[in-house]
Amino acid sequence: MSGRKKLFWSLLFLVLAALSIWAVLSQSRKWSLAGLIESLRQANPLWLAAAILFTVLFVVLEGVALSVLLKGIGYRQPFSHTLLYSTSDIYFSAITPSATGGQPASAYFMVRDGVPAGAATVTLLVNLILYTLSLIILGLGSVIFFPGLFLSLRTLSKVLIAVGFAIQVGLIVLFFVLLGKAPTVFGLLRRFVRFLHRKKLIRRLNHRMKKLDAAQTEYETCARIMKGKTAVFLKALGWNLLQRALQLAVPMCIYLALGGELRHAGLLFASQCLVVLGYAPVPIPGAMGVADYLMVDAFSCLSFIAVEDAFALDMLSRGLSFYLCVAASGIVTLLGYALTHKKEKGKTKT
Repeated sequence: MSGRKKLFWSLLFLVLAALSIWAVLSQSRKWSLAGLIESLRQANPLWLAAAILFTVLFVVLEGVALSVLLKGIGYRQPFSHTLLYSTSDIYFSAITPSATGGQPASAYFMVRDGVPAGAATVTLLVNLILYTLSLIILGLGSVIFFPGLFLSLRTLSKVLIAVGFAIQVGLIVLFFVLLGKAPTVFGLLRRFVRFLHRKKLIRRLNHRMKKLDAAQTEYETCARIMKGKTAVFLKALGWNLLQRALQLAVPMCIYLALGGELRHAGLLFASQCLVVLGYAPVPIPGAMGVADYLMVDAFSCLSFIAVEDAFALDMLSRGLSFYLCVAASGIVTLLGYALTHKKEKGKTKT
């Protein structure tokens, strides 16, 4: 991503963040930004500390999962490096419309550390699939243990969650279909691209064909690497599950920190396992606006949370698990880039 594009997406992220915060606070007559800060000051410090710890672990555990995958295919990296892969992925995924927007940045640091581009691509692709699978598992668990929760949501929330679930399942199915039948599937894609080119709907046919060739090579490489690595992928899936679960548990911790009852914690956590399916595939930086709508709706549908308090819980939860997390990840990524760039310059001079 060029410097101009990075600046553009960063500025757009700030604008959308400001609009999202304003939209949520404007819907509440009871809460203001000052009121939210005061609530945090009076919150239970242990549960607040747990929320902060879970947010930190969300970043750390992605680095652990990437480390497991890289080690499994023969590329052992120091933890400080895999942490940088994690922060760059989290930051750029948040400020760009696609959830995969952080992968090129993460791959950049991997390649700088001597990981071949193909291996870096495979690692990030597999981790994306494990991330998607984790969301599906957590969402299904929510439905199994709390079957009435989904039905209590508004119609729009149900639609978003159902569509999101279908997209996530579709991505996993497509991934495994491509792995098993890459020549056939990519052959059909080439025919489709040529058809669009003949109809003058797209240009630069050779460029697009080269991109398809590269994509097919990456998938076939991934298929070869994945053979016999079941234990590695199950281990990485476990870390992904824990990572996502801890992130989704942040609203639960905030609720308990503000004086909520422990007996409601499971239901509140389950609600977040559902709503993340609704906003995860949304092509808006950080799914801002959509994520807030779903979270407020889910909180409001719980009998033990007042509608006004649902807005506060959304703001405090998103403020910690998303906005501060993204900001911290961006700072770490910038520092990591500056340090590695400085080391490279030093090596060039010597």
